[in-house]
Amino acid sequence: MNIFTSLFTSRAVATLSALVVILVGCGAGIWQLNRAEQKILLGESLGAKLQMPILNVNEDDLSLEQAAERRILARGRFMKAEAVWLDNRPRPIPEGGTGAAGQSGFYLMMPLKLDGQETILWVNRGWAPRNNENRIELPPVKTVDEVVMIEGVAFPHPGRVYELGQKDDIKASPRIEQNFDLALEAKHYGWKQLPFILRESNSLKKDGLVRNWPSPTNGVDRHYAYAFQWFALALTGFLFWLINGLMKYRRELAANGDRG
Repeated sequence: MNIFTSLFTSRAVATLSALVVILVGCGAGIWQLNRAEQKILLGESLGAKLQMPILNVNEDDLSLEQAAERRILARGRFMKAEAVWLDNRPRPIPEGGTGAAGQSGFYLMMPLKLDGQETILWVNRGWAPRNNENRIELPPVKTVDEVVMIEGVAFPHPGRVYELGQKDDIKASPRIEQNFDLALEAKHYGWKQLPFILRESNSLKKDGLVRNWPSPTNGVDRHYAYAFQWFALALTGFLFWLINGLMKYRRELAANGDRG
């Protein structure tokens, strides 16, 4: 019996199992590396756009392409009654920051009626913790009634979480939602609104909200660690298959020699 027969032909099940482990490990490792690369590219793009001149939505009618990831100024009045609380959102912790990163809470989405216009800009005002004992109790947040000037960064949406089914209508207040759909809001209210949301940047404002937004590159090291673990699993599967095959081959050689 030659070594090829000992390693492959007589060990079809073991070979197939090892192949599955290797393919899964390498595939998952490559996916983790790709996710890290995507975050790095996103961080570089955002960093470059943040250095560009600030835009003012009260002066220019901006498209999503023009505004995306750019710094934005907006002057208007918040519409408290139409607030949307996005559930199951983790506390934002910046790179190198400390805090209860695993703490769950809400993003507060609130429409801002632009000063002197009928146009609406949806603003992600920040994060607030939820009451774990009473899950429908909303956290106390201060909202001024007068016209305010806010600054933030424009995004297509505030981020999405997994949700069963597709929402096609808006329910009564208070609105606690899993996700936020700009098109659905415009259809429901029938108002003119800008095609992006503004993630407010002022982390010093004392209104009960947290705005320590993390960098897009947060978690890159974790992706590299996960990739290493998956590649290590693939290598372990291959070495286990190879070593056991070689040991089997040596036993067969010894057995054949004894019979000779």
